[in-house]
Parts: sequence; C-alpha cells; structure tokens
Amino acid sequence: MTSRSLIRAMCLAEILTMTGVFAFPALLPSFVQEWGLSNAEAGWLAGISFAAYALGAPPLLTATDRIDARRIYVAGAVVTALSSAGFAWLASGFASGFVFRLLAGLGLAATYMPGLKVLVDRYRGERQSRAVAFYTSSFSLGTAASFFLAGEVTALFGWQATFAAAALAAVGAAVVVVRLPAVRPAAATAAPTRLAGLPAVFANRGAMAYVLAYGAHCWELFVWRSWMVAFLTFGIGALGLAHVPWPAPTTVAMVSGLVAMAASIGGNELAERMGRKRAVAGIMAATAVCALTIGLAPGLTYPALVIASLVYTALIMLDSATLTAGAVAVAEPGRRGATMAVHAAIGFGCAGIGPVVFGLVLDRAGGADDAFAWWIAFALLALAGVIGPLALTLGRLRERVSRDGG
Repeated sequence: MTSRSLIRAMCLAEILTMTGVFAFPALLPSFVQEWGLSNAEAGWLAGISFAAYALGAPPLLTATDRIDARRIYVAGAVVTALSSAGFAWLASGFASGFVFRLLAGLGLAATYMPGLKVLVDRYRGERQSRAVAFYTSSFSLGTAASFFLAGEVTALFGWQATFAAAALAAVGAAVVVVRLPAVRPAAATAAPTRLAGLPAVFANRGAMAYVLAYGAHCWELFVWRSWMVAFLTFGIGALGLAHVPWPAPTTVAMVSGLVAMAASIGGNELAERMGRKRAVAGIMAATAVCALTIGLAPGLTYPALVIASLVYTALIMLDSATLTAGAVAVAEPGRRGATMAVHAAIGFGCAGIGPVVFGLVLDRAGGADDAFAWWIAFALLALAGVIGPLALTLGRLRERVSRDGG
C-alpha cells in the first residue's frame, strides 16, 4: 500500500467513526427541551464522551507500543457502533443517555489516537508531520459530517435515525481498517507492563509542554463544539426572528468543521515556517482575544454572528495539528504510544470537563437565555488561550535549565 493510499484509508475511517460524536451537541437545544435537561446536565452529556476518552486512552494507547494498533482500532469501531445503536433505540433521558455517551467516548479512545498510531507505524515517506496533519484534520471533517448528519437526518426522520446511521458508519470504518496490512510495533519487545512508559513521558519536558498546551486547546475547542449550536440558537432568539434563518445553526456547525480542517492543515504549514512554539503562542493569544469578544456577538445581525463563529473556529484550530505533530516529533521512538496516551488523556480530560464547566457557569450566571451569562462563560473560556503559551514557555525554560545543569 502506498503512503497516499494509507493516508486516505485512515482519514476515511476516522471520518466514519466520527459521524456520531457530535450528534448530541448538534441537537443539544432539542434534547434540553425534550428531556428537560439543565445546562449542567446538557454539559455532562456533551462532555462525558471526552472524559471517558481521557480514561480509556492511556491503557489503549500504551498498548499500541506492544501490539498492532489496528486490532485496537477495529474493536473501538465496534464499540462506537454499539454505543450509537444503543443511544438510538434505548436512550430516553439523562441517565440512559449518559451511559451510551460514555460508551461512545471509550470507542473514540480506541479509534482516534490509535488510528494515528496505525498510520505512523505504516507510513514510509518524508515529512511525517504532514501525514499527521492530514489525519488529525480529518477529525474536523468527521465533525462536519456529524453536525450535517444530525441536522439533515433528524429533520427528515428524527434523532433516532441519526444515531442509527452513525452506527452503520462505524461498522464501515472497521471494514476499512481491518483490511490494512499487519505490522509489528517498534517497542513490541519492551517490558510488558502496560503503563511502564508513562513516567518517562512525564520526564520528557519537550513533549509535556506540547501536551499541556494541547489540554488548553482541547478545553477551548470542545466547549465551542459542544455549545456552538446552542449559542447560535440563542443568537437567533435574541434577534427576535420568527423562523430559523439560513444557514441553520447545524449547517453553520457543519461548515465550521470544514473550516477547522483547512485551518488545522494550514496552521501546521505555517508552524513549519515560523517554528512550532512561536506559531502556537501567537495563535492561542489571538484565540483568547476572540473568545472575549464573541460572547457579545448575539447583539449583531445573524450573518455577522455566523462569520464571527467561523472566525473563532479557524483560530482555535490553527494550532491543533501543530500541537499533536510537535508531541509526536519530540517523543522517544519506543514511547510514541505512551506519549500519545498522555497527550490524549490530558487533552480529552480537559475536553470532558470544559463543556460541564461552561454549562455550570451559564446556570449560575443567569441561564442560557441571558446574554450576560453567555459573555461570562466565554470570558472564562478565554483563560485557556493564556495557559497554552505559558506551558510552552515554561517547558522551554525547564529544558534550558536542564541542559545548563547537565
């Protein structure tokens, strides 16, 4: 299999497994009404998948240093299919929805970053960072597909059909990946202790700087993806519009996924020219400024609100592939899986907590119908944009001190 064919296969599989991931956030306003959810409960249902991802990623990704990641990926795709099918036919409220959203997170843990390991273990060619950028950017294309599927299929057949279609897509992903050639991981002869490589990863200051910055990035990104449709819906209500204008909030969210993919790839190319840490620091600072202002956007016209949302998405995603490529580049060759495990656990741990905190802030500050509450929530979200550059700066200083001391 050629390198290009490998990249295409893994990007397709990632898009297929992603189709159900953002179906709930896409329909969040409808579930709030149908199931009588508070903003905090809605945040839990939006975020629990990513919290489950954070718990499942370390053992699963560390295992990819010893066994072929393809096996883990295929099992994860099956779990993803079961979670979507279960949500379609059995979910009826917060408790049951919570169980299937948690299961979806475990499926994502076994597919997203293990899928990257499937790719890098088989990739033979120059500029591996570009292959990583294409794969991680396919997460955004899958996000776009998830929002689009949720909006269009639900409008025609109901939300149950949306999750049933996502289950079928995950089965398709398993078929794509199971056909790839088997490989033996570079660290397959290492000590069998599952998490033995994690202390060495935490001692790698260069890798941990990228990991912590990725955590800040994921907090911001997944809060925005979880609450974007609800925010746009609030904006429509604040303008007193009798009908949902074009483009509908789910369509805007779908377009934002395409914008995110382009921004992620473009951001990686920019970082290769400017230097990763310098590019990331500037991007995250700009994102923080945008977060401070977007909370005021519902007072604008709907087209202006849509444009502001897409600009914010682009800024958030400019450093996404760069942070992951940076962590992979500075990881020790025999501990790539362990490094990606820590990277994913911290990143998606923040992704799981962020939507819940955002919902709690909305509840405490006045509710989802209060413009000031939205601004307060976004103002606190802007803090994530400050943490990333700080982590990279401290990591660089610690590396310098370590070299001088040695």
